[in-house]
Amino acid sequence: MVAKAVCVLNGEVVKGTVFFEQADSKAPVKVTGEITGLTKGLHGFHVHEFGDNTNGCISAGAHFNPHNKDHGAPDADVRHVGDLGNVEAGDMGSAKVNITDKLISLSGEHNIIGRTLVVHADPDDLGVGGHELSKTTGNAGARLACGVIGLAKL
Repeated sequence: MVAKAVCVLNGEVVKGTVFFEQADSKAPVKVTGEITGLTKGLHGFHVHEFGDNTNGCISAGAHFNPHNKDHGAPDADVRHVGDLGNVEAGDMGSAKVNITDKLISLSGEHNIIGRTLVVHADPDDLGVGGHELSKTTGNAGARLACGVIGLAKL
């Protein structure tokens, strides 16, 4: 049974729509979409623990990390469930999202529906940057835009 979800990202300047699709509960999740209004370069891209945007993106809490692991790259053995790495914006400030992730899910223990997707100001150092925040946030900086991930029409 295919599951689909969608997230509309909203920030002061940064906007976007991101789609999630999973063929079945054991399959990887395909993440696609586009984010605009970014500066050129890499921007951290994470699922945060709460679907609460009452105080802007800050009320979304920390990265979704049900197993209390250190922050890491999407392909690392040690990572938060919500660690999706970076998106890259080109000269025009637009980033095409095309990620396949084996840890997030649209059902079960790693379900991201109802949580917040955040795009950050700075590159995610994937937990290896040596900064004091590398192992918790990837030192990805301010939260430029966010939105709650919700069920999408099939």
